[in-house]
Amino acid sequence: MAETTKTQIFKLFLVSVRQQLYLFIGMAVVFASIFILGNLPVTLYIYSIQLSLFFFAIYLIIQYIRYSRRFKAIKEVGAAQSTKAEDVADGTDPADRLYLEKIGQLQQDIRNLTNLHAERQADQLDYFTLWLHQIKTPLSAISLLNQSSVTSESRKISQEILRLEDYTHMALNYVKLEETGSDMELSEVDLDVIIKKAIKKYSILFIYKGIKLDYEPLGVKVLSDGQWLQTLLEQILSNSLKYTAAGTITIYMDSEKNQTLIIKDTGAGIRSEDLPKIFNKGYSGLSGRLHEKSTGLGLFLSRKIGKRLGHKLSIESEPGKGTRVKIDLEKQHLSVFD
Repeated sequence: MAETTKTQIFKLFLVSVRQQLYLFIGMAVVFASIFILGNLPVTLYIYSIQLSLFFFAIYLIIQYIRYSRRFKAIKEVGAAQSTKAEDVADGTDPADRLYLEKIGQLQQDIRNLTNLHAERQADQLDYFTLWLHQIKTPLSAISLLNQSSVTSESRKISQEILRLEDYTHMALNYVKLEETGSDMELSEVDLDVIIKKAIKKYSILFIYKGIKLDYEPLGVKVLSDGQWLQTLLEQILSNSLKYTAAGTITIYMDSEKNQTLIIKDTGAGIRSEDLPKIFNKGYSGLSGRLHEKSTGLGLFLSRKIGKRLGHKLSIESEPGKGTRVKIDLEKQHLSVFD
């Protein structure tokens, strides 16, 4: 690797001194013409060329040493072993030192701006997280007050409160997932317990929308984080309820693939051209735009949670025939930083 670097530097040096080389060759040709026209001895010409070549070689060696130092000094600016340009400016000529000083100033400006941006982001994230936690209190109070009456209006209010809570939890989960190394406690969890918690949360929507639930205890245990797995199932179940006006939501294990959970609905479905993009951040597809219900974050967060847990998500869908979401609960590669 070192030899390759030296070779590269030498090639670059030859390019930088090509004008001097051309000048030397030109001078040699001129002297040759003078010697030929003046009928001077050839031995004298050869001696003068050898002497000139000797001094020119010394000049090139000195220039190469200086060029190599300059090259390495400039290359090391910003590297791990040199954080400041002025640290490597010694031994270079005044013009190069000026360049390095300017680069050092720009590096310092970039570091200052980066630190300032990081501080502002941290402040905004702290405020946003605090606001999300605080907004949960009035939502809970409104929900309790609304339970005192049983009317069609109160049912609609309950649905909207549940939707607000969903958006709040979605935002909190997004913040947590963006934090590098967010808490993840892997253990053997009972899948039925997780599914029942998710179903209970949305039971009010099943009842008010008249959607049937087809689910029998699965008797399956998986290695995962119970809280995050529940969040994943809730998000998928929320999507199914959102786009299913009437019909059935079925939860079962794949008969062909062990440890693969399937959540199937009879909702609006997804167009084939939308399927490759449904996990993209902010993409809602045609159904989301038509119903004005989608934020474009639900499936993006679902995939992100799946990667953290090591569970692979896949979706099969057809417009008008519903959607099947497959969650491979076998341990895949855990991605903590994606």
